[in-house]
Amino acid sequence: MPQIRLALLLIAALSLGACKPGDSAPAQPTAPAAEAAPVAAEPAVEGEPAVSADTAATAPSAAAATPAPAAAAPPAAAGGLVKGTDYELIEGGQPFAPVPGKIEVVEVFGYVCPACAQFQPMVNAWKAKQGADVHFTYVPAPFGPEWEPYARAYYVADSMGLVARSHDALIRAIHLEQSMPGEGDKPDDAAIGRFYGGYGANPQQFVASMNSFATVTKVNRGKQFMIRSGVSQTPTLVVNGKYRVIGTTFEDMLRITDILVAQERAARPH
Repeated sequence: MPQIRLALLLIAALSLGACKPGDSAPAQPTAPAAEAAPVAAEPAVEGEPAVSADTAATAPSAAAATPAPAAAAPPAAAGGLVKGTDYELIEGGQPFAPVPGKIEVVEVFGYVCPACAQFQPMVNAWKAKQGADVHFTYVPAPFGPEWEPYARAYYVADSMGLVARSHDALIRAIHLEQSMPGEGDKPDDAAIGRFYGGYGANPQQFVASMNSFATVTKVNRGKQFMIRSGVSQTPTLVVNGKYRVIGTTFEDMLRITDILVAQERAARPH
């Protein structure tokens, strides 16, 4: 099983992947093929043969001879972004944890998600280039039994100020060192407690906090944010609670995020 997880991580390195509920490997996002509308057979007219569906599909008609009007182009945002292609507008969206004067960028992620592990170094480099008015935060997705304990652990670690030191290390432990449970492994709260014990936490108290009402409430709040924002896979970026980034590659996602951040910055009162 560890060898399989490592192989999946290497596959994720080749292209943009996305982890979804129930997936054990990153799913490659693709545009759905447009379905051809079924062609109904024309009713028979008395004295004339019925027209089959195949014949109707190829028979010339006055409607076919008249060009259809061109569809209106999707509205473009600042920087040439196109709604529905580069991002989705979240109707009534709100930041997850608003900070006055800051533009929030959320990454919805999962510690056991191979695509998130591949994305993390790029996120780190991107964060290092942001201005002081950008507030970056994580929302862990509890997509399955292997994901959910790590989601609870994230909120406990965050409340203890341990995320900055432990976040990348936990990703390495799961995906590279394979010393922590990953996708397909049995969840182990005690192992998670011992991991954070290496960062100063009391392992038993950490596990108790993972199972507390306060922590479960935080996980549920994260779920509500994901539902409201239309998030169905990881990693997903959400800007100021208003825009869900789409993109075609990890680099493209960060490029789109930069433009949306600049747009939010320009819209603020000066």
